[in-house]
Order: sequence, then structure tokens, then C-alpha cells
Amino acid sequence: MAAPNFSSVRALIFDLDGTLIDSKLDLIRSVNAMLHEMGREQLREDTISGYIGHGAPQLVGQALGNNVTEPERQRALKFFLAHYEDHKMDSTCAYPGVPEALEELAAFPMAILTNKPVRVSVRILEELGLARYFRAVYGGNSFETKKPDPFGAETILREFGATPAEAILIGDSEVDVQTAPTPPIFISTASPISSPGS
Repeated sequence: MAAPNFSSVRALIFDLDGTLIDSKLDLIRSVNAMLHEMGREQLREDTISGYIGHGAPQLVGQALGNNVTEPERQRALKFFLAHYEDHKMDSTCAYPGVPEALEELAAFPMAILTNKPVRVSVRILEELGLARYFRAVYGGNSFETKKPDPFGAETILREFGATPAEAILIGDSEVDVQTAPTPPIFISTASPISSPGS
């Protein structure tokens, strides 16, 4: 794929977890706290890490495994979300170079598109001092569908008045690659993003 022409870029769409911020440990701890609350065996960190990226309902569902009723699943999800809300900044931080990179890119219209719930996403960005860089923040509960459905990216493009050819989506996973709308959007996968000058 050809390198994007930044002179024509009218939208930069960023994933959040694993791209701009390292939130893995707080997510893992909240999952294991949920499993303890539900009377289930806690999981290894690398196992839970493999479940991250598709949104809280799927994360909780995969951690619980089979043989769980829908009321149990809903109770577990409610507990997980409450625990994570209280502990979301215990270890979470911006990756090195991210604030500097965003400052260098500040002239471009930027948005966040994540499968994390939007309210907690905004609060994390605010606490890390990054919220001011983004014109829009959309989470996993902002639309009827989550990434990799392209609806969120398409919505941002409409709001920014940009075409797919004028946008770059920056993420760290296959989910982000699959999120690209049609016609193709420029995609850059990075884990994590660093300053363009580094």
C-alpha cells in the first residue's frame, strides 16, 4: 500500500487501547475481580489479553466461558464495568511519545474510535490530558454495532467532511484493519504509536 499523502489528510481516526494508551493491566485485574465475584477461577494475564479488543460484553463473555446463564452474564458485566470504572487509572498510562505525537499532529482533525465504552474512554483521555486533541470520541456503546463494523469510521468521515482517501486509521489489531470502510481507507497499524520524529 502506498504511503499516505499527509497534505490531503482530513481525518485521523485512532484506536485507543494498545495504540495510544496501555490499559491492559487494569483491564486484566478487573476481569479477574469479576471472576472472583462470580465464584470462578481467575485466568492468566496472557489469556485475558487475548480477549481484549472487542468490547466489554465479549471480554466478559469469553472470560466466563460456557455454561453461564444470561442473568449471570449480565451480573458479571455490570460488576466488571463498575470495578473498571473505579480502577481504570490504577496503571493505565499513555505510551511514551504519544502526547508529543498528538501535539505534532494537532493541526489535523482527529477522532477516537474504540470498542471501550465511550464514557470511560473520555474520562481516561481527560485524566491523561489527551482529550483536547480529539474533535470526536466514539466508543463501543456509541452505535448499534462495534468495530470491525465500519459504521463508526464512516460516521466520523461524514462529520469531518472527509472521504476515505483523505483519512488514516491508526490501530494495533486486526479489528482495526477490518474497520476500514469501502472504498479503502489508508490504514496504519502501530503498537504503540510514537512521535513522527522518533
